[in-house]
Amino acid sequence: MLSQLMVLFGFFSLVLVSVYWVNRAVILFDRLIADGHSAGVFLEFTALSLPNVIRMVLPMASFAAAVYVTNRMTSDSELTVVQATGYSPWRLARPVVMFGLVIALMMSVLTHFLVPVSLGQLRERETEISGSVSARLLREGVFLHPIRSVTFYIGDISADGELSDVYLSDRRQPDRSVTYTAERAYLVRDDAGPRLVMVSGLAQTLNTETRRLSTTNFRDFSYDISALIQQSGTPTPRVKHMSTFDLLTRTEEMAAAAKDTTGEVLEEAHGRFQQALLCVVAALIGFATLLIGGFSRFGVTRLIVLAIFLLVVIKLAESAVTDPVRSNGALWPLIYLPSAVGLFLGGGLLHIASRPFKRRRSPAREAAA
Repeated sequence: MLSQLMVLFGFFSLVLVSVYWVNRAVILFDRLIADGHSAGVFLEFTALSLPNVIRMVLPMASFAAAVYVTNRMTSDSELTVVQATGYSPWRLARPVVMFGLVIALMMSVLTHFLVPVSLGQLRERETEISGSVSARLLREGVFLHPIRSVTFYIGDISADGELSDVYLSDRRQPDRSVTYTAERAYLVRDDAGPRLVMVSGLAQTLNTETRRLSTTNFRDFSYDISALIQQSGTPTPRVKHMSTFDLLTRTEEMAAAAKDTTGEVLEEAHGRFQQALLCVVAALIGFATLLIGGFSRFGVTRLIVLAIFLLVVIKLAESAVTDPVRSNGALWPLIYLPSAVGLFLGGGLLHIASRPFKRRRSPAREAAA
């Protein structure tokens, strides 16, 4: 049974990861490629976001595998035969619990190591490319707004880097608006930062108070574009990027570094353990719920719906304890309440399966007795 669970878990994980990855890839493709970044950057960002996607689907995949295997073994009467030999539901649940523990171990590796590292690296790369001149400004035939009150346009970019039909509108000063147009322009770098050198152009200055327009023709003009590029310094660390050991042993220091409360730090740290426990709970709920129904000619749809409803209850409990813990770090044990509720529900279902309700005998049978 354990081998079947692992095989089906691999299948459902692959399907769910593919679905989530495609959705994530479409968003990244629109955001990165449209901003002028290469396909290599897109693939790098996709790879860095993959551990977090896998973390999201593991509980669902474990639940789906437990439901599918239990349903198939029930339909083939395998569970009925095994129970007839004296195996109790508690004994049958052992491979499911072992399966859940294996998935919980995989989830722990993700939540404590891979996800924090990948998310931290992803944020660093986002900060690096946010200041890329080529990605921010060098786009043909598009009116760009790199910062507020500034509009930039390039008609064409030649192979040697020459910009043609350049338009730049600077409205950052409240009392005047300046519009630059040039036949050609070049991007150059010096000690002061990146600059736009415009050749054979016109500068139009509009005084917004007097409504007076003055024009100036120039042969060449240098414009500082460093302010048009988002120059981000060292990004503020986030608790999602920190190691679990630091979150638990240096809570106050990590909270100050991330500018969060101690409750948010503890919620993140213990939430990583909670996510691993949810894998065990999801598998146990899926197995135990189908076990109470036994064999039925009408299928197990209603039992699957019941199992999904129980998972929704667990997720609601998880949402209910998040805000109190973030507000008061002393309440961090509440983080494990959803897992406790899930284990209690799973144990209750196994108890019902091991002690089924006796059906009332008909009056005819009672008279015969």
